[in-house]
Amino acid sequence: MASQQRGNCSEGVLVVGRPPLGDKTSSRVEPKERPSLDTVTQAWVQAQREARYRRLPSLRLSTIEEAQAFVNEVGFCFLWPIKGIELPNLFHAIAGRKRPVPNAHDDPDLSRCWGWKDRSLDKRWWYYGKMLRRRATFVSLDLLPTFYALSENLGDLYDYDEEYRAGAMTSEAKQVYEALLKHGPLDTVRLRREARMAAEQAKSRFERALVELQVGLKVLPIGVAQAGAWRYAFIYEIVQRHFPDLPVQARPIKRSVARRDIVLRYLDNVIAADRGMIRRVFYIFNWTPRELDRTIDALLQDGRIRQVRVEREAQVQYISTTRFGAAGAPD
Repeated sequence: MASQQRGNCSEGVLVVGRPPLGDKTSSRVEPKERPSLDTVTQAWVQAQREARYRRLPSLRLSTIEEAQAFVNEVGFCFLWPIKGIELPNLFHAIAGRKRPVPNAHDDPDLSRCWGWKDRSLDKRWWYYGKMLRRRATFVSLDLLPTFYALSENLGDLYDYDEEYRAGAMTSEAKQVYEALLKHGPLDTVRLRREARMAAEQAKSRFERALVELQVGLKVLPIGVAQAGAWRYAFIYEIVQRHFPDLPVQARPIKRSVARRDIVLRYLDNVIAADRGMIRRVFYIFNWTPRELDRTIDALLQDGRIRQVRVEREAQVQYISTTRFGAAGAPD
């Protein structure tokens, strides 16, 4: 792959006209004196993504063990592709190509994606739940403490009460959480009943509460029960009880460091992204513009990311320096 990428450079994929790596004075130079940024083609970015996302027939995932390795490699990804959001997803990696999610339940790619996800729920191979963009997200166990450090959790099962009193948790989420706290793991049918939201008119409020708790890394699905009209219902549990060591693992991680680590891993995966896309991907964390600016600036100052231009893109993009060789060409 490295030789192919170098070949692409020689064919004009990368146009070099850049400030020196690690130059900390260029931001103070008058615009007319600034050296031009590297310019990369969309074709180069896309080719890099196809390999990283496993959207190539030769790299497609064929076993559940390969799926586990894929999540560990990228650190976090979606279960399905999300329109307008740049991030790897398991479905495309299984398909070995970019394709719409089919409606047919007997589609082999969809069946494997859905089945592998269900089979893994009780295995503690990864974290799975609705998180980024409030959609189904996988997070590798090595990166999970970093995500947890960015949450409002302080490491105690009863911290939720303080969040509720502060107005940071809805009453419905509190009811769902307390039902799990009292009864242990519950399938969604019984959980609705124990949370006093079994009525049909309460269904949407219950579902919103479940998403709220998953986004906050408070609950997650840990299995599937043959319950309800479809004989298929997730079993939910409190995150801290499912991963009891997680609060201890997350405690030493400063939020500023966690932000940098997650943004850097994101850029390693998506190859290039602008501030707007980074903000959209991680909006659940409620980073202020200043926090995002400081995160990006710190990565620039450390030489771990660089600014580039991508052809036909209006905004400056950021790219991990691991994508560049010593001479500034793609690695």
